[in-house]
Amino acid sequence: MHEDLDLLLKLQVIDYDLGELERSKDYLPDMMENLNREIEEARTRHSEIKQKLEDAKVLQGSLELEIATSEAELQKYQQQMMSIKTNKEYDALVAQIDSLKEGISRRETTLLETIETLGNLEKEVVGLAEKEAQIVENNQKQLEILQKKVDSIGEKVASKHGTRDSVMAEIPRSTLSTYERVRRGRGGRAVVPVKKKACSGCFKALTPKKIQEIRRNEKVHTCDNCGCLLFWDDDISKD
Repeated sequence: MHEDLDLLLKLQVIDYDLGELERSKDYLPDMMENLNREIEEARTRHSEIKQKLEDAKVLQGSLELEIATSEAELQKYQQQMMSIKTNKEYDALVAQIDSLKEGISRRETTLLETIETLGNLEKEVVGLAEKEAQIVENNQKQLEILQKKVDSIGEKVASKHGTRDSVMAEIPRSTLSTYERVRRGRGGRAVVPVKKKACSGCFKALTPKKIQEIRRNEKVHTCDNCGCLLFWDDDISKD
């Protein structure tokens, strides 16, 4: 391969790496934000269910107290039945007793439902606690790795620019100018192989004469259609 083409390919790899490093400045923080958000969502969900569990326990205690109070009141009214003297008093007391029994029955039903809910919530809290712990452990490990990558970006970029300057110094100015112009115009890919007798940058067919000139590697050739710098690679360029 022509020496200038070899240098241009090295330069293109360096520029690709620099582009990836620049893009990582955006996507690495986004990845870290997503990991932190996942941790926060797991903690919030766990906290919400724990609060529901506490609320259910409070409701259970309240219902049990109300039932005990109503049962004591019911017992008192039932004892009063022994001293009733008139039908009017009897009817009134029976109505109170029936009302208390109905209230006790309703609260007992709610209490049973609450106890069942408590059991389910206790299981869910245990499961969510385990899930939260696992997410925190896994995500924290990933966050540490990503943070190290973020911290090293500046150093890597500086190193790549140093290498880039060294490679650029060995490339003729006119060739380098062509490379930079095509790279900006085509989003980074300026040096491409011949593939199936065509430029693999724009897929424009090349003349047999052009192909032979490229294969001789006596100088750097460009595509007449897109301007890409062309090279021959036996593993790629042969049919």
